[in-house]
Amino acid sequence: MRFFDKFKPVQKNNFGDLSKHPNVVNDRDRMQLAKDIMSKSKVLIELSELSQQLTQQEIANWRTANQYALDIINPKRINLLQIYYDAMLDDHLLGAVRNRKLKVLRTSYKVIDQAGTENPEMTKLIQGRWMKKFMSLALDSIFYGHSLIQMGDIMREPRLKFADIELLPRQHVCPEFHVILKDMMDDPKQGYDYLKPPFSDWCIAVGEPKDLGLLLAVSKDAISKKYALQFWDQFAELFGMPIRVGKSSSRTKGDLDKIESMLESMGSAAWALFPEGTEIEIKETSRGDAFNVYDKRIDRANSEMSKAILGQTMTMDNGSSQSQANVHAEVAEFISNADADFLKDVINDDLFPMLVKHGWPFQNFTFDWDETYEYTPTEMKEIEAMLLTHYEIDPKYFTEKYGITIIGSKQTNTQQNEPFDSKKKS
Repeated sequence: MRFFDKFKPVQKNNFGDLSKHPNVVNDRDRMQLAKDIMSKSKVLIELSELSQQLTQQEIANWRTANQYALDIINPKRINLLQIYYDAMLDDHLLGAVRNRKLKVLRTSYKVIDQAGTENPEMTKLIQGRWMKKFMSLALDSIFYGHSLIQMGDIMREPRLKFADIELLPRQHVCPEFHVILKDMMDDPKQGYDYLKPPFSDWCIAVGEPKDLGLLLAVSKDAISKKYALQFWDQFAELFGMPIRVGKSSSRTKGDLDKIESMLESMGSAAWALFPEGTEIEIKETSRGDAFNVYDKRIDRANSEMSKAILGQTMTMDNGSSQSQANVHAEVAEFISNADADFLKDVINDDLFPMLVKHGWPFQNFTFDWDETYEYTPTEMKEIEAMLLTHYEIDPKYFTEKYGITIIGSKQTNTQQNEPFDSKKKS
């Protein structure tokens, strides 16, 4: 049963075409290019001012979107979610979010009875693609804020499972009033209460209603980094490639057109054509490390995003010492354990009761993480060698583990060759 087929597709909010912004650098015609070359002595100042203006403009959008999301009467997260989606295009932020989620998703789990004993058959029932997707979507609520997850149709063949798990578009959900909006701009009073049937039979709300997620904090750093990269590219274009300058005393349009055509066909670098006698002076910044203006800002943005998402920086970047690495690893472990506890509660408090409601045999069973220590291959080799040295081991163990048929123990040279006994000589 599908409840949301009538919903309109999510519309992408338009914050304006930045390419049409009066301060954005676009492709210039030849005359404008000539003016740019003559004013290159101010290029660093201009780029800095331009970057600041655009960054401030988008930070202003971020603040406004946050205010709309916090509105008491008619909260709207549309603009804020668009900023989130743009921020998640950042490679470093995307990697940090994946890193944090994978720490939990790759952990083994089990289903236990009231005595705390694992039931392998019940565990197998929730070991499927649908369960992995549910867990991933539930963890997304940490970053995006409140998430409403819809369970798909139940399939009983070839095995008991949900056909699919879907995230209801966040733009159509108003968690503050626990309603689904047919149109994302509708008033909350026009919404459908997802805490009541039939929605409550198939939907699971994850996260606090007013939670806006960790991306609220890191989005501003992603915005700043985006423009730092953009203007670093422009700096490289202006100062990293030679400029071709042509001079001509001819005022005939045909001659000038030929010279322009030749200059343009010589490569992708900037070029200009001036009347003979024109003097061009290009002054770069006196600092030899001008690129650090951008490089350091990008590094700082990355480190700030890592701190917000991962609680530390060395999971994704190199550190300065082993002791520092140990501290950062410990922090990462604390955060991973907290995420695991969060997901465990969601499954036990919300998912399992829904499964029981639909006939799944999970009464008196609980989800838990399998904390059995997994030995590395080297550790396992040492343990097996120790056991073989001191104990008799059933060959079946090695047959099942390594798939090798054992037909008997191998005789040593001592067993094969009896010792020489002089008394037996005739």
